[in-house]
Amino acid sequence: MRWDDLDRETCSLSRTLAVIGDRWTLLVLRDAFLRVRRFEDFQASLGIARRVLTERLKLLVDEGVLKKVAYQERPVRYEYRLTEKGLGLYPALVALVHWGDEHYAGKKGPPLLHRHLACGHDFKSVMTCSECGEAIDPREVKPHAGPGARKRA
Repeated sequence: MRWDDLDRETCSLSRTLAVIGDRWTLLVLRDAFLRVRRFEDFQASLGIARRVLTERLKLLVDEGVLKKVAYQERPVRYEYRLTEKGLGLYPALVALVHWGDEHYAGKKGPPLLHRHLACGHDFKSVMTCSECGEAIDPREVKPHAGPGARKRA
């Protein structure tokens, strides 16, 4: 399988990686969730080359993860906002952040905490079963073919 062919794979993870599977794109998304919206602010936060940032933002807009919204008329200038599709990436990104907190935060602890505004507590991501509500342990999951699986000959 070639990197450029991931978007044509039957695997949902491969198709997802075709959109968000490089480090700059994940960091752009991190900043978008931290409410960074303008090109210059992404560039300043990330220290990324303009060409690379332009490519990543274009891909995310083309894929419907971000949308461009004009914030100035003359000259027209845009900011980038998460769409519903983009907001759907939050559980995956926060899970990666919390995994990093657990394994790489260092002695002082995580550099950023996440507070649930409804209850006022800092939280750690937990995956639960949509049917019974129990926490998911990967050793207690058995994948099986779904309706979109390739038919075997």
